[in-house]
Amino acid sequence: MTVIRQDDVIDSVADALQYISYYHPKDFIQAMNAAYEREENPAARDAIAQILINSRMCATGHRPICQDTGIVTVFVHVGMDVRWDAEMSLDDMVNEGVRRAYLLPDNILRASVLADPDGKRQNTRDNTPAIIHHKLVPGNTVEIHVAAKGGGSEAKSKFAMLNPSDSVVDWVLEQIPKMGAGWCPPGMLGIGIGGTAEKAMQLAKESLLEPIDIQELKARGATTRSEELRLELFDKVNQTGIGAQGLGGLTTVLDIKVLDYPTHAANKPVAIIPNCAATRHVHFTLDGSGAAELPAPSLDDWPDITWEAGEGVKRVNLDTVTAEEIQSWVPGDTLLLSGKLLTGRDAAHKRMVDMLGRGESLPVDLQGRFIYYVGPVDPIGDEAVGPAGPTTATRMDKFTRTMLEQTGLAGMIGKAERGPVAIEAIRDHKAAYLMAVGGAAYLVAQAIKRSRVVAFEDLGMEAIYEFDVEDMPVTVAVDAGGNSVHQSGPAKWRDIIAQQG
Repeated sequence: MTVIRQDDVIDSVADALQYISYYHPKDFIQAMNAAYEREENPAARDAIAQILINSRMCATGHRPICQDTGIVTVFVHVGMDVRWDAEMSLDDMVNEGVRRAYLLPDNILRASVLADPDGKRQNTRDNTPAIIHHKLVPGNTVEIHVAAKGGGSEAKSKFAMLNPSDSVVDWVLEQIPKMGAGWCPPGMLGIGIGGTAEKAMQLAKESLLEPIDIQELKARGATTRSEELRLELFDKVNQTGIGAQGLGGLTTVLDIKVLDYPTHAANKPVAIIPNCAATRHVHFTLDGSGAAELPAPSLDDWPDITWEAGEGVKRVNLDTVTAEEIQSWVPGDTLLLSGKLLTGRDAAHKRMVDMLGRGESLPVDLQGRFIYYVGPVDPIGDEAVGPAGPTTATRMDKFTRTMLEQTGLAGMIGKAERGPVAIEAIRDHKAAYLMAVGGAAYLVAQAIKRSRVVAFEDLGMEAIYEFDVEDMPVTVAVDAGGNSVHQSGPAKWRDIIAQQG
């Protein structure tokens, strides 16, 4: 009988979370590189290049791929012949592994989990508890899948209870435009069909643990209904032209995964959960011989890609930028930002808007400034800041008009598209919204030379920082006239793809 020791579970989970924080799966790198080589839209190709360069840098430097180091999901299959040498429950062992991983001084991971989700929303400070699923299975080993899921992609999850005769393909294609680019495409879509509502969601999440193999499936052909769905949806989702980061292009998804389960005759539950450009998961088996061994991948697995500012790039001094200069930018322009840049995301925006509503002065002057929607990872060593990629901008849409009207804010930087309310406010105030690449957090951090907290220190990673940046690359996503590259780009490339047949 196999004996599984408590410390082996804890150490293995902790090691796995550190491992996936800086190593992409090899299949993901290969699929992303294939998308890079195939891409014809320069803006989308540039975004994919930044993601691949960031990935290699993280593998080399052992720093997080994304500033959002995720909420942890663990699937544990326990062999029924296993005996435990443990005082803690299995959940407590897993959570202790999470705690140790996220607090490791050599590679601090951002704690993003909040307790009391509809109340105080207080950070647990160690990213616990994890979401844990158990299954008892025949055998004498413990099989564990560990994943770290970013909040931006998780927020785009969809569920519906379809009628039995309804088309899954039609429903999925109806959801894709609603998901926008906040899930950081290109990535994977996990689809769960059947069971009950909660089972369909779990199936969708579990499907994302499988390797990218859509090209192999295309080569051999489908043998089941779920494989037919994968192939049909893979082609049709890519035909939407949404492209990398929603900029328009040939690749929106790298793979489609489908898991199904028997369901009630009256129901057809269907769930979609996307995986973003920070796809992070690993699998290991404990057999009683000790903690899991996770061999480091070869750097030869990563393509040798460099990023350089191309022709037409505009350099912007944030300390002297004028309204006239901002109004000269057009969607799709690449800018290199230097100077002082403020940060602020959900909690900071809510606090500022509440203060303005009470007639109080803000602790920082926003007149003529740009604010970056980011919650960075804590720095280590001589870093000015840890990985600091953008968060999903649409969450700040409801605050945008108030911020522009009452503070003199000149513009914003974030990830993905803006909604109609924000675009209207940007147009009315002749401001601008700039987009940084989601999934390139460590690369972005190299442009940040100094960092200090200037307000709301109690909010932790959601505090307001002031960054000194040099040549931080961004794309003009919404110009002063309210024109959005996230509307024009996909529409253009949807037509191009249709013409290519």
